[in-house]
Order: sequence, then C-alpha cells, then structure tokens
Amino acid sequence: MKHKSLLILMLLFSFWQKNQAQSDAKAQEVVNKAIEMMGGKKLQKSKVAFTFRDRDYLLIRNKGQFQYERIFAEKDGRKIRDVYSNKGFYRETNGAKDTVSAERASAFSNSINSVAYFALLPFNLNDAAVIKKYLGEATIDGQVYHKIKVSFKAEGGGKDHEDEYVYWFHQTQYTLDYLAYNYIVDGGGARFRKAFNPRIVNGVRIVDYINMKPLNESRAVETFDEMFNKQGLTEISRVELVNVKVE
Repeated sequence: MKHKSLLILMLLFSFWQKNQAQSDAKAQEVVNKAIEMMGGKKLQKSKVAFTFRDRDYLLIRNKGQFQYERIFAEKDGRKIRDVYSNKGFYRETNGAKDTVSAERASAFSNSINSVAYFALLPFNLNDAAVIKKYLGEATIDGQVYHKIKVSFKAEGGGKDHEDEYVYWFHQTQYTLDYLAYNYIVDGGGARFRKAFNPRIVNGVRIVDYINMKPLNESRAVETFDEMFNKQGLTEISRVELVNVKVE
C-alpha cells in the first residue's frame, strides 16, 4: 500500500511539473511576441529620452550594459544629474560629484530604475531574474487577453524582488494594455494600470498609463481585471511621458 501511495504521489508530482513547464513555456511565448511587437530589438542598443513629472530621463542601453540618467533642477536653482548604471550610482550637483550615503544612493537608484522599468515595458520581462507564469485568458472591457504573473528571484531581483506583477497582453495583437502590481517596500500597496495614448517613436511602441487603486484596498492583483470590469477601481494619477525620443 505504501508503495502504491508513493507511486501516486510521484505521478501527481510529474503531472504538476509537466503543467508548470507548459505554463512557463506559454508565458515565455507571449512575452517574446509582445517584446517583438513593441520594437524590443531596437531597445537592445538604444538611447531613449523623455520628460516625466518635470524631470528629464535618458536611458542608454548597449545589450547587457545600461546607464540611466535623471536631470532636474532643485527649487534653489541647483542642477542635479543622477546616474545609475551597471557600475553603480553617483550624483552630480552643478557638474561636481556629490558624496551620497549608501542608503540614499540605493533609494535614488530604485527610483530611477522604476521609471525606466515601466517606460520600457514589456522589454525587461526577459531579464534573468524574472519568473513568468501563464494564468490563462481573461476578458477586460470586451477584449480577450493573455494573463501572465511575474515574480522575481531573490538573486538579481533587486530590492523589490518580493513584488508581484500581473500583465494582460492582447490575445492577437500582443500589446500590453493592462498591468497590476503589489509592492512591498515603502509601506506597500497595490495598483492597476491601463495603457493609453499608444504611439510609435522610431519603431518603438510607447504608452502612458492611468494609475488606479482598488476601492477596497485589496492586494490580490490577480483579481484586478475582475475589479476593473466591475468598476471596483479608482483613478489616482496618470503616468505620462512627454517629448519622447528614441535613437
């Protein structure tokens, strides 16, 4: 009897592994098509510039290497240039390098990386630390979408590796039209974003987002598509990139 129970458990585990592998493969297939559709090949070696909330950003990528810059002016007129790259972070004030504590450098780096991450989606979804899972199909506002959950490995996943994301890609066009995320740091919370104002800039699809939160403060991001369909979300802000240039 024990041997029979063990055999059943092994068969169930093997079945689960097979289903998991199929789910991962489907998620990978959808993400690959979405990246191709948005012009991801051009982003492998590129310069993307834009203004977001009165701050200028320059995202430079050369295959595995990157350098992200943020430039803005303080209220007292000082010109700040933050640079985050594979080599680390540094800040310049009026052209001279500042001494920045490790804690502030980490906070500034995370802030810049967050803006870059959302601006270039879904390009970064094939990073080594990304774990993708296919959740099936979902209908939002009358359209059918591939629903994919993304989490991150602790190694290489950054400070926010415990965050959870769900992405909705159009079933046939493979556009990323909706996303939701549950973030842990800075008190935590959950958001749902709807893409709007899609445009093609030198072969790369760029979008803005309507940023929403659930009325009931739920953090179950896998259910946010249902909440959206039932008007269970409310707009709190807009994420708009202006003067976008891609080289």
